Amino acid sequence: MDRPVRVLGVPMDLGADRRGVDMGPSAVRYAGLTDEIESVGLDCVDDGDVPVPSPEQAKSDGDRSLGGRAKYLESTERVCRRLADDVAAAVDDGHLPLVLGGDHSIAIGAVGGAARDRDVGVVWFDAHADFNTPQTTPSGNVHGMSVAAFLGVGPFADTDWAPVAGVDAENVAMVGLRSVDGAEGDALRDSDVTTYTMNDVDQRGLPDVTREALSVASDGTDRVHVSLDMDFLDPTEAPGVGTPVRGGVSYREGHTAMEVVSRTLGPQLLSMELVEVNPILDDHNRTAELGVELAASALGKRIL
Repeated sequence: MDRPVRVLGVPMDLGADRRGVDMGPSAVRYAGLTDEIESVGLDCVDDGDVPVPSPEQAKSDGDRSLGGRAKYLESTERVCRRLADDVAAAVDDGHLPLVLGGDHSIAIGAVGGAARDRDVGVVWFDAHADFNTPQTTPSGNVHGMSVAAFLGVGPFADTDWAPVAGVDAENVAMVGLRSVDGAEGDALRDSDVTTYTMNDVDQRGLPDVTREALSVASDGTDRVHVSLDMDFLDPTEAPGVGTPVRGGVSYREGHTAMEVVSRTLGPQLLSMELVEVNPILDDHNRTAELGVELAASALGKRIL
């Protein structure tokens, strides 16, 4: 990796039920992100935060949006449009954009900017599939619809901001799934998305699964975007996340997965996002500090 890293914060909590993930970018910065990236030998530029309205300022679409439920969809659209422009500009400037969330709805903008004018694969490290639509969601929270949105599933296909032309479902791979809703799972099985549950990880080992996921994402694409939701980790390792689910990966496994990303992709790693850090639920900023370490591993940090 020889490109400078450009940090973009998105203090967004409109896509989630629990308040607090809007403080995630600040917590990650406070955990020493810039110093850690520079210790890898990379230049790091922090562009600050994308403006995000608070829930009190934002206009909620209530229970009717795109023919179903999608809370704060109009505000989420505005934030994601702005983020997509910023990510695309960073890539065009020869930087590697590292997007800090915020809830996972920001992925719609991050992936949209990364895949502008190029074909991009996506590796999704997450306990959740985020493949709901406004018709299938049990909550109406957009952070559970991110992948469906940028793939143009269901009513998202009729929007002019969510579907990403440069990303095909067959180049999306999810790693670490262990909490998938019923209708969401049906849609996922009918799609061309490749999925690896924690059962696959247990049976095959995380390095093998990660390498295969990266192969799926890079097959026929120009570059790869990596999305890391901190609930990929077990809550004993990362307690400060928006939607914790027991049975996630360990501290060392998380590092191993990110080291596989770095070793396998190298300069093919186009962009990355780190999301769902919630300092309110954290223990002495442990989750943010772990997120910083994992980002550094993905960017090339080694034990030796």
